[in-house]
Amino acid sequence: MNKISIIVPCYNEEESLSRFYLETLEHVSAIPDTTYEFLFIDDGSRDHTLDILKLLCRNDENCRYFSFSRNFGKEAAMYAGLEHAAGDYCVLMDADLQHPPKLLASMYHAVRQEGYDCCAGKRVGREGDGAVRSFLSRSFYAVIQKLTHMNMSDGAGDFRMMNRTMTDAILQMQEYNRYTKGIFSFVGFETKWLEFENIERAAGTTKWSLKSLFSYAFDGILSFSTAPLKLPGILGAVLFLISCFLGVSQLLGQVLFHHPADSLTLILTVVIFLSSLQMMMIFILGEYLSKDYLENKKRPIYIIRESN
Repeated sequence: MNKISIIVPCYNEEESLSRFYLETLEHVSAIPDTTYEFLFIDDGSRDHTLDILKLLCRNDENCRYFSFSRNFGKEAAMYAGLEHAAGDYCVLMDADLQHPPKLLASMYHAVRQEGYDCCAGKRVGREGDGAVRSFLSRSFYAVIQKLTHMNMSDGAGDFRMMNRTMTDAILQMQEYNRYTKGIFSFVGFETKWLEFENIERAAGTTKWSLKSLFSYAFDGILSFSTAPLKLPGILGAVLFLISCFLGVSQLLGQVLFHHPADSLTLILTVVIFLSSLQMMMIFILGEYLSKDYLENKKRPIYIIRESN
């Protein structure tokens, strides 16, 4: 009999947790010839999420919770769940019911009967996200696919069921700065995609602001692409051509047309332009160095404060 481990990162999810548990339990317990376990990862919640998790675990011996000492982020929570999962198949799900539990049976059939290593949900449509958020999301995935040459298409999220082989491969990726969507693509394996319509949160509000999404997108690009490091060379060549053009035009203007050059304005413009480019390049290089700095520290990806 196979065991399915359902890993649920939780951050201030008191309003949706009980409903998520009941709906997911209904679907996972209906899968024949399987047992299940829930692994709830409390990522430093500041509401009553932990109290609800303790109650769920007292009522169901197949539930476990791990509470972090502070908020380490969803990436760390997913890694902790995978590391403590005992199942033959591991599922990553959000507690807000935007990942429909009704797909669990189809996912299990794909990885158990059809021979796939992974079956993942792919969201279609972005109703409720807003025009700006949808545009930025689609633009980001278009850019990151070109920069990394890996399959990270729009709508492909964390919701998936994986066999033990793929789970162990992901656990070997122990970098501190984690971008799980990129890690899924990096390790490879045969994946079947199940499309589902975008679903609004069952309760509460999203924890992802535009600021946090921009930060997450930037981390993804830095973690899986060295393309930004090529920008200084490209811009250096462009600036060299510009300087040649300006020098030649000034020389021809004075020699052929006797036009006086406004040297002060020209010098000031060039200095400001080059200074801004220099700062941008230093910023990009600094971001890469900061990533390497944190990796070399070998800090733990997460710290557990308490668990059942």
